[in-house]
Amino acid sequence: MADFFDLLKTRRAVRKFKDEPVDHDLVMEIIRDSCLAPSGGNRQSWRFIVIHDQDLIRRVSDDSKANLIADLDRNPESSARPYETALRNPNFNVFYNAPCLVIICGPLSSRSVVVDCALAAAYFMFSAAARGLGTCWVDLGARIQEPALIEEIGLPPDHRIVAPIIIGHPAFIPGVPSRNEPKVLKVLP
Repeated sequence: MADFFDLLKTRRAVRKFKDEPVDHDLVMEIIRDSCLAPSGGNRQSWRFIVIHDQDLIRRVSDDSKANLIADLDRNPESSARPYETALRNPNFNVFYNAPCLVIICGPLSSRSVVVDCALAAAYFMFSAAARGLGTCWVDLGARIQEPALIEEIGLPPDHRIVAPIIIGHPAFIPGVPSRNEPKVLKVLP
């Protein structure tokens, strides 16, 4: 396994994967690691949906795309505007044809659900990277609304999707992009 400080410097968002499945037991090990993350009040409000089926991953992508396009058509200020060309391409899969999708979600009743799930997602991505796997948090895939699809993937009605993460064996790992220096607003004695 990789050294933690090396992981901090080298983990990258991977969007191109080998045509090779990810072992389900390995995904479960990574999920167990992600549950070591801290959470508000130790509520551990994260839940996981694991999808290996390529057709189902594509249908989740298509539903999310349709909802994003509808938002683009109604709202000139849509946050999806930078992705409009890709979203309108019928061949574009928001999950980049990854062999596995893990959706981290949690109950709406938990006031810290977004932070809790985001911490679990960070742990998930580092655990996967330590095992030589690539991941990418794909927020464009969080917009599913089709009731039958929501039921099929097992998302409870009182839960929200926080982090759809693709995982697989990377075809290549992108280079390290430049990072800004920290912007410390103030240091107090």
